[in-house]
Amino acid sequence: MAGGSKKVIYAALAGNALIAVTKFAAAAFTGSSAMFSEGIHSLVDTGNQGLLLYGLRQSSRPADEEHPFGYGAELYFWAFVVAILIFAIGSGISVYEGVKKVLDPHVISDPTVNYLVLALALAFEGAAWFIAYREFAAAKGTRSLLETVRQSKDPTVFTVLFEDTAAMLGLGVAFVGILLAQMLDMPALDGAASIVIGVILGITAILLAIETKGLLIGESAAPELVAAVTELIADAEGVDRLNEIRTLHRGPQDVLLAVSIDFKNNLTVGKVENTIYKLELAIKERFPEVRRLYIEVQNKKHHAEEVRKAAAAREALSQ
Repeated sequence: MAGGSKKVIYAALAGNALIAVTKFAAAAFTGSSAMFSEGIHSLVDTGNQGLLLYGLRQSSRPADEEHPFGYGAELYFWAFVVAILIFAIGSGISVYEGVKKVLDPHVISDPTVNYLVLALALAFEGAAWFIAYREFAAAKGTRSLLETVRQSKDPTVFTVLFEDTAAMLGLGVAFVGILLAQMLDMPALDGAASIVIGVILGITAILLAIETKGLLIGESAAPELVAAVTELIADAEGVDRLNEIRTLHRGPQDVLLAVSIDFKNNLTVGKVENTIYKLELAIKERFPEVRRLYIEVQNKKHHAEEVRKAAAAREALSQ
């Protein structure tokens, strides 16, 4: 998926960079606040795609002594920074420019230029959106759009998809605002469109922040992976009971897996070691994204006692 993610980001980066220059030129020529807000929007998106590419590169670094589990989660950090930038810069400046235009409206000098730029921008954004959606749909399967976003562990694809969706909505708002300002001779409507664009960016930023926050804190692997690993362990020779299984995504293709297993009492140490080795091979062969696997040998009674103590400690802290 990393190759697909980079393709999505590069497509969005190229499109937004060209669109940003064109929008700013049109805004300077016509004096449209909505067009200026759209230029800010595209500029922020361009910077965001640069941050995502940087995050991808940093997250691919190998583990070292300071970071023994690798740098996979760094991608999640930069995706969260992207959400903050969309809100702070994109949304904030758009709302500010819109309010300023509403309080001090001035006529757009040549709206035809804006219409032409918006049409070209819509074509570029539409192409980038299609590429992002195609990558996103490849992992969607039969799940709903919302469910796929919630379960996705690759923020690069859904971040670009969200940004491009917001961009297309913003283009539509800018077109309507400029058109109404011209037809009704009410320049303030151009500023109102800029405010609406800021609101759209704010909502997009909040949604992205919610999703990337979950990834940054740590989310479990897909239920299908957990179910398959549970089945592999249950079928393994000498296993009496699976006490617990825990997973953690350190990156889109980097899963930490820890399990506690109670083996049958009549097994020798050598047989237990052999079963653990076979399980490690089987799990990593079926799920290459499981980079680190820890198997704990633990009596089910002892595990139950540890679970009880942990629950009591959590209850004491909550009081």
